[in-house]
Amino acid sequence: MNSASTELPSSRSLLRSTLIAAAVAVALLVTTVLPAEYGVDPTGIGGILGLTEMGRVKVALAREAATADSVERANPQAAAAARGVTSAPVFAEASPAAATAAAPVADSTGTAAAGQSSDSQSGATSHVTEIVLRPNEGKEIKLVMRKGARVTYSWSTNTGVVNYDTHADAPGIKYHGYAKGSGKRIDEGVLVAAFDGAHGWFWRNRGRDAVTITLRTSGDYQELKRM
Repeated sequence: MNSASTELPSSRSLLRSTLIAAAVAVALLVTTVLPAEYGVDPTGIGGILGLTEMGRVKVALAREAATADSVERANPQAAAAARGVTSAPVFAEASPAAATAAAPVADSTGTAAAGQSSDSQSGATSHVTEIVLRPNEGKEIKLVMRKGARVTYSWSTNTGVVNYDTHADAPGIKYHGYAKGSGKRIDEGVLVAAFDGAHGWFWRNRGRDAVTITLRTSGDYQELKRM
């Protein structure tokens, strides 16, 4: 009995083990979980390990997804109609055509004036547009297109990565998504309009430095608009 009782941990040992475990859990929470999941880095260790940027991207995507969901819940009939406009995919990857356009000239808003050219025989319109995004800034470019119209596009950053959302809207349709992603430097493809309306891209820079995006568009659209 005496031998068995001496092998049991004392209350002081249990308390010490509990405090050590709690301290380790708090340390892991502050240095890894908060930066990786929420982009919160009170110690700076998450930034060194590359976890903070990952957490910020997760939070940004979650916010954008929540916004899209709230729009769909607010107007489910329009969202359903937008999804059912065509049974064929409205977004397909393809190699972009070379855009023959004048060099863009930067304006005071940080969005370059788009160089434009037009092929009178094919009816295609082309632009080269530069968009400057400061840290945590978002900007949007929309093309006015008719249902079924096709536009070949490509965009790329000069440095760093951005989050993007390719989508459309029209009277009665607040949001129609084509594709979205995070941490990308380049994207290209063919955008096929699901309905008459404005179709294009929203980018957000979650990095610490300014990013310049060069967008090239060529195809069947009536107007390029900076939102």
